[in-house]
Amino acid sequence: MHVYSSNQQKIAERIDPETLKSNWKDWEWQIGHSIRDIDTVERLLGIQFPADRREELEETIARFPLCITPYYLSLIEAGDYDNDPVFMQAFPSISELIVEEYDLPDPLAEDADSPVPCITHRYPDRVLFLVSNICAMYCRHCTRKRKVGDIDSIPDVADIKKGIAYIADHPQVRDVLLSGGDPLMLPDDYLDWILSELSAIEHVEVVRIGSRVPVVLPYRITDELVAILKKHHPLYINTHFNHPREITASSREALKKLADAGIPLGNQTVLLAGVNDCPRIMKSLVHKLVHNRVRPYYLYQCDLSEGLAHFRTPVGKGIEIIESLIGHTSGFAVPTYVIDAPGGAGKIPIMPNYLISWSTNKVVLRNYEGVISTYREPDCYRNVFCDRNCEACTLQLKLDDADESEAVGIGKLLCDYDETILLVPQNTDRVDRRDDD
Repeated sequence: MHVYSSNQQKIAERIDPETLKSNWKDWEWQIGHSIRDIDTVERLLGIQFPADRREELEETIARFPLCITPYYLSLIEAGDYDNDPVFMQAFPSISELIVEEYDLPDPLAEDADSPVPCITHRYPDRVLFLVSNICAMYCRHCTRKRKVGDIDSIPDVADIKKGIAYIADHPQVRDVLLSGGDPLMLPDDYLDWILSELSAIEHVEVVRIGSRVPVVLPYRITDELVAILKKHHPLYINTHFNHPREITASSREALKKLADAGIPLGNQTVLLAGVNDCPRIMKSLVHKLVHNRVRPYYLYQCDLSEGLAHFRTPVGKGIEIIESLIGHTSGFAVPTYVIDAPGGAGKIPIMPNYLISWSTNKVVLRNYEGVISTYREPDCYRNVFCDRNCEACTLQLKLDDADESEAVGIGKLLCDYDETILLVPQNTDRVDRRDDD
């Protein structure tokens, strides 16, 4: 039996007195009752905005629409909503209409690197496949705010087929990232079709899905959806938790279903001013993530999209957070801090400097405590000169999987499927004499 929080109970009863008995955990009911106007927010949270602020909010929503699931709204502490990290991620601010001179409508140049509709091909061996324009909630810090609510940006079946054909025609593509919008907002059978088409392409080795559904609409992770996803291994899912308050009983249950289905889970957090720009908050977040079998993957510097200036922090804040994690918690709980560089330059990792100095054969290092140490390099090291003549290379260039059925050495004498009874070293005098005879 689901235990409802006091906020969930109040909001549910204000929407529909029968909700607690039937509909709250129905993800389609959640979508059908998404909050899209200020009046409903005020009524459900029991708050009232001043007249001048309402005017600003209406102006902001006219440019960047509002959409919040009842579930995610229920996480807001109404008594201190202006400082609430959930409220700030879900509710508009007049600051979104401030466009700085360096802001860009498409900061990552996804459109410029799009050879066909829905595909962004930036890195050599992988593509971004935008299969949906639908989100469970409109995040205020979204990089693709330019497309939110834009009916002209919704990919149709013809566009999806062009994307699949492009991937099939480019054998260098071994990794496909499904994004949008949110791919998990697609109907089950439609998502199953897309995954099946990709699975049929021999050179596609792995498919990833980027989704915020476990955060803002965890009830979407149904047993039926998980059964579909489970058919298409190897499949990875990256979630988008930004604050430890977002990890609730419901989101934990959604993550458990995915992890139990054998789906590796990662998390991509965006560094947001006033939301999570605090070492204590971030450490709590990564600890809760790994406890729920989610590997912290990236910590993103907030992009240069239009209307996000109020969310951005200095890069130094991200360095400070990473500094507070490395050595202070498990290595697998430390995300890689990256700037997704403007103009399509891609993700660039940014790290604290642990290399203090170096000489011909010695480097000077410091650790997380400030301990300074040295590491001795080899006095004589012959670098392998690469002339791109792989046929003449002395390195082991057999890159295919090892044949586990081929036993060698003593293992060959012990195994049951090989009749070898004798191992004779080659190039001994005795063997050479045999050859001479």
